Amino acid sequence: MQTPDVLVLGAGTAGSIITRRLLDAGLVVTLVEAGGHDTNPAIHDMSRVGELWLGPEDWGYFSAPQRNAQDRRLHIPRGKVVGGSNQLNGTIWVHGSPWDYDQWAAAGNTGWDWESVAPIFKRLEAVDADSHMDVVEPTLSPIQQAILDSAVSHGLPLNPDYNSGVQEGSSRMKLNLRDGKRLSTWAAYMRPVLDHPRLTLEVNSLIDSLIVTDGAVRGVVVVGADGSRRELLAGQVVLAAGALGSPAILLRSGIGPAAELESLGVDVVADAAGVGRNLQDHFLVPVIFGTEKPIDPPQPFQPVTQTHWFWKSDPSQPVPDTQPINFSIPFYYDQGMTGPASGFTLHAGLIRPRSTGTVTLSSTAPDAEPVIDFNLFDDERDLAALVASVRQCREVARQGALADEWGASEALPGPDVDDSDEAIATWVRRAVNTYHHQTSTCRMGVDADAVVTPGLKAHAVDNLMIADASVMPFVTTGNTNAPAAMIAERAADIIIAG
Repeated sequence: MQTPDVLVLGAGTAGSIITRRLLDAGLVVTLVEAGGHDTNPAIHDMSRVGELWLGPEDWGYFSAPQRNAQDRRLHIPRGKVVGGSNQLNGTIWVHGSPWDYDQWAAAGNTGWDWESVAPIFKRLEAVDADSHMDVVEPTLSPIQQAILDSAVSHGLPLNPDYNSGVQEGSSRMKLNLRDGKRLSTWAAYMRPVLDHPRLTLEVNSLIDSLIVTDGAVRGVVVVGADGSRRELLAGQVVLAAGALGSPAILLRSGIGPAAELESLGVDVVADAAGVGRNLQDHFLVPVIFGTEKPIDPPQPFQPVTQTHWFWKSDPSQPVPDTQPINFSIPFYYDQGMTGPASGFTLHAGLIRPRSTGTVTLSSTAPDAEPVIDFNLFDDERDLAALVASVRQCREVARQGALADEWGASEALPGPDVDDSDEAIATWVRRAVNTYHHQTSTCRMGVDADAVVTPGLKAHAVDNLMIADASVMPFVTTGNTNAPAAMIAERAADIIIAG
């Protein structure tokens, strides 16, 4: 079999785009994915997203007990399927703030400023391109229209385009849908070329470790569904297994903090202190309401999330630190949460966290769950921002169309929880969950702890590029799928340019 020019590890948001762009440029590519094909109908129907959690397409990860959140282990849905977590998410398309990218560049990451990356987002959305991401605004359901109207009447002005460079205000979401169905980067970029003569697709193939010879990555060891182990070699290797998968693969390969590797019995190939460090995520806290006026259940292919808003809990901040997201259903995270069968949820949302966590190994087995510790609320300002966001969600539903036309009444945290900081903080610790936006565990930079260069090349070993959400210097302001796609387009440009 011909040795490919490039081996792409992970067929998620980033890996799908990189593979397609390299094929278009005439390269021979092998794409490796731990999961299988996206044949589950629930993947494509945005009214059925919840069915995917803890199913075959979900890695089913849970965090380490969070000491500042009542020692709870948070479920972390991650996609184990072609298309990756883009097959499990809400398809919410948010560029982030221009401030994010200018801060990346200010830290020494030349070429990642807003002026440089903005054209890449335009390329992703170019409707005349062979492959692109459709970005549409859904027709609002009656309850979602009432949520938006109530947010505006509360003082959150309508923002018709939060991707314009100004995020603040309340908005209809921009979603990746085509013909009413989920449009992942896999569907947009890879599905049209699955029979390409220069593509080899390896599905149901767990990535064990990288093959490193004389300080350079030459390939990867994969484990098939039958337990067989194989070596795949290539001229260049691109790691795109996500903010949890990429650091875990590096650690299993002996690339990471030396003391940590030695404690697991892993031979140290390269002492790279930053691998698995600097974990960031966004976090949600549900505020759930019943209504006097009945809410119709979501219709098939109708997204349950259609509106959100961006807001500064502290007006002195440069960008919004909260992004509440609104569900047309009551969203109960666990059996301890009970309430009406019909209702809606205003999710308070933290999107500028200051606390950082870690990804480490529990075992060197490729199917072992990594130890994911968000170190949640290590910085108390994160807790304060979520407290303010919960209070705001309560206030939004107490007035406007939600109160006057729908008769909204709060079920959780409920009337027994007053509006004091202390009472709301207790609810936040009890109910907080991930927003599903893990980043920064293989951080880009020019300092000693950075894992990749601004050109996405690994510092510790040669012939390895990392290109996914793990390389973000810090998490962007808003949902992270669009920024991950932008990083992938940039990575492909770098490879093609040689």
